Amino acid sequence: MKKFISVLAFSFSFLSIAQDIEFKSANFKDNKDEFKVANEQFELGTEQWELGNAEVFVVRSPQNFYLKALEYFDKAYAFNPNSADLNFKIGVCHMYSTDKYKAIPYIKEAHKRNPLVDPFINYYMGLVNQLEGNFKEALTFFTTFETEYKKADDFIKFVKQRKSECEAGIEISAIPIRAWVDHVPELSSKYDDYAPSVSMDGEEIIFTSNRPNGHPPNEVGVYDADIYASTLVKGVWQAPKALEGTINSLNDDVSNNLYYDGTRLLMSRQNAEGNSDIYESFLKGANWTDPISFSRDINHSSNERFASYSYNDRSIYFSKDKPGGNNGYDIMVSGVKIRKDRSWGLPVQEIDLSTKFNDGPIYMHPDGKTVYFASEGFNSMGGYDIFYAKKIKGGGWTKPVNMGAPINTPYDDYFFAATVNGKFAYISSNRAGGKGGFDIYKVTFWGDEKTPLYATEDYLLASVAKPIQDPELVGEVKVTSMANLTVFKGATIDAITKKPIEAIIEITDNLTGKVVETFTTNSATGKFLLSLASGANYGIAVKADGYLFHSENFDIPDGSAYNLVNKTIELKNIKIGSKIALRNVFFDTGRSDIRSESNAELDRLVQLLKDVPSLKIELSGHTDNTGSAQNNIQLSQDRANAVVNYLVSKGISKDRLVAKGYGSDRPVDSNATSEGRQNNRRTEFEITGN
Repeated sequence: MKKFISVLAFSFSFLSIAQDIEFKSANFKDNKDEFKVANEQFELGTEQWELGNAEVFVVRSPQNFYLKALEYFDKAYAFNPNSADLNFKIGVCHMYSTDKYKAIPYIKEAHKRNPLVDPFINYYMGLVNQLEGNFKEALTFFTTFETEYKKADDFIKFVKQRKSECEAGIEISAIPIRAWVDHVPELSSKYDDYAPSVSMDGEEIIFTSNRPNGHPPNEVGVYDADIYASTLVKGVWQAPKALEGTINSLNDDVSNNLYYDGTRLLMSRQNAEGNSDIYESFLKGANWTDPISFSRDINHSSNERFASYSYNDRSIYFSKDKPGGNNGYDIMVSGVKIRKDRSWGLPVQEIDLSTKFNDGPIYMHPDGKTVYFASEGFNSMGGYDIFYAKKIKGGGWTKPVNMGAPINTPYDDYFFAATVNGKFAYISSNRAGGKGGFDIYKVTFWGDEKTPLYATEDYLLASVAKPIQDPELVGEVKVTSMANLTVFKGATIDAITKKPIEAIIEITDNLTGKVVETFTTNSATGKFLLSLASGANYGIAVKADGYLFHSENFDIPDGSAYNLVNKTIELKNIKIGSKIALRNVFFDTGRSDIRSESNAELDRLVQLLKDVPSLKIELSGHTDNTGSAQNNIQLSQDRANAVVNYLVSKGISKDRLVAKGYGSDRPVDSNATSEGRQNNRRTEFEITGN
């Protein structure tokens, strides 16, 4: 009997702890004045909460209503934390914020105190269990809600999607991919930090944040979003700074996609009508220009956002809200750019990448064959997940593939920006464990699984390099890397003062003589960044007013591995005594016949001589020390003569030119190595008169 009484007493104690204490005056007879104040806050919060509810499944965000409601609810909660209704409403407010994880304890508390507190309690219990990865429990709650919901509207489509997400979550979480996902605290704050876009070398990042920026916050204390940048120094991201120039405004400025050479940025911003449009800003020196809106071919009467450049810069991919304004966003691709005045063809929907839910942001890989994008549809495991698809020959895309856990979670995981080597990527996520809101995360792909060389290999190290063999842990997602690509980066500077120089870089396919690309280095830093596809021999000419031009040669055979070249190019003033090597002048071994691949380089010299009619030069040939000195002198003289003859054939007066062969007498490098001997074999010119 004593045991029975003890159990009964415990049961009554438990019931009293879990009791639902409603906001009724009868429950607070001894505290009427404080109740009156708290109840007023509860009612004011409920008004805002109901306005937010009306917006939940509309494109317009309910967040501001819920944030305002929380201001009132927090005061009411301080007085009475035992109301199931109040806990439920606070939980709903957090569920539609960027801090979804905060909803979990409130929704659970509401359900514990009163499982019938609201007709939607089972739906939200499904959501909080889904956020925690309890997919089977979530399915039970969603199924119960679906059975009880009798309204004749389309809300059940969202319930079906939640159930589909849980089924996907069970499958996806059982097969995690070979990757780490790490929070990047240097780039994150307690505010929303999202939309990362990374340079090809992975050393510069641009992202969006609504952290305090010196602008006044809105009525619920939220700051407008600005665009920030950070630089990677010795593996650590430096403190982010707002982009310089006129790119940021008092409205939300959201970075979308940095062009591959880092000189242009697609972004979205609210227009005068209150809709989101796509803009483009350009890096001029240290400053980003005032963003320019695209024509109505792209920015129509609806909302457009999350734009990405195509690999060949001939079209733009972006998200556009569906007709009717309450059906989410579709992924669109603009028509081919038809003129240089920012005119584009009419966009069409990418059917293979669009669902009945929100689709985008999108990232077009520079290989032109792979797209990464976020979606609330397909087999998302909750919120936005990141997917990839491959271009199909003849048009269309393959079925999108979920990138899997731990990249994706039941929270919102979106935006994807990969480094050029495919080893790293940056994403945004509001998963639990960050500083708050959306934070920036770094994905590190492990690569192919490797078998230990020895059976006695250290167990702990082996478990990192090659996880313990478990039939469930076999997932693998390969991010496309630009394996057949050489990234050429650096800066153009004055050879004497070492100060940055704005220069024009011209890339030529030496075999065809066709100019592949022309661009200008940054006027403030001299920096440049470009990529060269494999399967060609490239001539790279660097020109600046008042300086001798500089040339580089890159021979990248088909199938070459990824390579990163970092070079500071020192340009020389046009003055007597200045010398420059013509690195893209080619001869067959032991011969003096100029090969056709040399034409582009020599034509640039022709142009220099025409641009500066008073210029006089000596053309000199040089060899390494292989072979007899006499033969080297003769060969170098013959090659110098061949270059002079070419220049004369192009209209340059012979009295401005001198040919001289020096053989191996003037090395610029050691002849002890093959690389040194190659540098010594060169054609050079020296200014002798100006």
